[in-house]
Amino acid sequence: MALDHQTVREIAELAHLELDDSEIDQHADELSRILGFIEQMNQVDTTGVEPLAHPHDGRLRLRDDQVTESDQRASFQRIAPATEAGLYLVPRVIE
Repeated sequence: MALDHQTVREIAELAHLELDDSEIDQHADELSRILGFIEQMNQVDTTGVEPLAHPHDGRLRLRDDQVTESDQRASFQRIAPATEAGLYLVPRVIE
């Protein structure tokens, strides 16, 4: 399915995009290829294929919850610009 320049202009207007004439040719070609690919996918016979809720239908393999890094809180707090009672102090953003 080939898109003409007027259709691409209308799509660009709906998407609030400003396209000059040189860009319209490029986008017309790209959108036509995308629509052609969609038409090709629509021709595939999917009879008997049940839709999936998720592409990975099996259970996820979970790893054990183990600590892999040492506690560096004290060293991070030493180099922080401002701390109090173990918390980082940051400038107020909202008045």
